[in-house]
Amino acid sequence: MKTVSVLFFATLRDHMGGKQVTLRLPDEAGVARLKAELKALKPTAAAAIDNALVSINRDYAFDDDFIPDGAEVALFPHVSGG
Repeated sequence: MKTVSVLFFATLRDHMGGKQVTLRLPDEAGVARLKAELKALKPTAAAAIDNALVSINRDYAFDDDFIPDGAEVALFPHVSGG
C-alpha cells in the first residue's frame, strides 16, 4: 500500500468538506482508482470528481496515469471559459 496526499481547490473543497485528505491506495493504483476512492468517501461529489483536472506532483495527469508513493495529488474543478 502507498500513501498519497490529495489537495482540493476551489469548489472541490466545498464538495469534499475540506482542503486535504490522506489516502492509502494499492501500490498499482492510478488516477482512476484515486477518483473511485474519493467518490466512495463522498458520493455527493461524484460529478465534480469525475470532471476534475488532476495533477500529480504538480504535473497534469490523466485517469490511466500511475500515482507514486508519497505523491501530492491535486484536484481542480473543471472550468469553462468563453
